[in-house]
Amino acid sequence: MGLKGVILAGGLGKRLYPLTKITNKHLLPVYGKPMIYYPIQTLVDAGIEDILIVTGGMHAGEFLRLLGNGREFGLRHINYTYQEGEGGIADALKLAEYFADNDKIVVMLGDNIIQKNIKDAADEFRRQPRGAKILIKKAADPERFGVCEFKGERISSIEEKPKKPKSDYAVTGIYMYDHQVFDIVRGLKPSKRGELEITDVNNAYLKKGELTYNILKGWWTDAGTFESLLKANNLAAKKSASFPSPPTGERAG
Repeated sequence: MGLKGVILAGGLGKRLYPLTKITNKHLLPVYGKPMIYYPIQTLVDAGIEDILIVTGGMHAGEFLRLLGNGREFGLRHINYTYQEGEGGIADALKLAEYFADNDKIVVMLGDNIIQKNIKDAADEFRRQPRGAKILIKKAADPERFGVCEFKGERISSIEEKPKKPKSDYAVTGIYMYDHQVFDIVRGLKPSKRGELEITDVNNAYLKKGELTYNILKGWWTDAGTFESLLKANNLAAKKSASFPSPPTGERAG
């Protein structure tokens, strides 16, 4: 069974207004590259060659202009789909069912930038018989994310954006699911925010006893606020200085 990649790059990026008035958040610069380059490279480095980008809003066509068919990343093809409105992460995931075609998927939020790679976790998930895997990381501000509660080494619950976090382990925007995820999403009810929450998906797998986790190595940040966008730029600049990468401009031919 293959492993496919899904990058969620919709939304209106209201917290980054007016930067997002004329472009999609995920096309904003993070040091020397558009933000969307980072999750694509993360999936490519994990050995994933088939990627779907879920976008939305008024600027979806810019993804096609920027990324084309993905040849720059060594991909055979990039797939695109369009999310109307803002129904949350789990709602966007619905659009990937046809693309997944019963294969396992690695879902990544388009504004998540990491230092290391996720290849070991992806390889473990390829071998996992069924269920889901999430990547978690200690965070200074866990209340901005889904937060794990533990009993011993085991996650006992995940709470979305808690006012009083039960641990400092946040669920990063990298999730791995088998084909059951689409049935789970269909059964979800909107949260108080009016969205289908990805935390509810993860808790559904937890209740089945089919949720595993890995602790993400290296640093991780999202880039959805002015503060985290600045942090992402600074971290990406340091990473680039430590590990010079070949130019990613247009290739000849």
